[in-house]
Amino acid sequence: MTGNIEVRRARLSDAERIADFVNSARTDRQVSQMDVAERFSQVGFLLAEQRGKIVGLAGWRVENLVVCLTDFLIAPGVDRVSTGRALVTAMEREGQLLQAEATFLFLPANPSRELVAYWEQLAYTRKAISDLPKAWRETAQEWNPKATEAMIKQIREELVRKPM
Repeated sequence: MTGNIEVRRARLSDAERIADFVNSARTDRQVSQMDVAERFSQVGFLLAEQRGKIVGLAGWRVENLVVCLTDFLIAPGVDRVSTGRALVTAMEREGQLLQAEATFLFLPANPSRELVAYWEQLAYTRKAISDLPKAWRETAQEWNPKATEAMIKQIREELVRKPM
């Protein structure tokens, strides 16, 4: 499936469509409209749509000047790179509006080469949590204490050295 992809912020009224999208793409666990509605209290969602149909989803949150990608799903049959790029670019723009310094996502233990290569195509770099600047490291450890690596992209040139 090719064509123009439009990305927009999800609204609570999209919860049923989001649940249907997630359930059609994942068979390991089903989510309800209520599950999605509850998730809205934890993360912001961006939807990638093509001809009015959801083809991608990104969930994200920001804390301590760091944006974390929490949910990421692309429908089978669509261009994974262009759809992912559209979602991630929109998330990065939202982060920049909030003065965030970086965006990152946690990697599973022993990530596949394909997974790392995918994020590298989107200009992310694989880094050890222990090598991150202190504020980012503390945020990462708070969000996911077991994580040892993440894919990182700095989105702000000047890092904040003093409280705003």
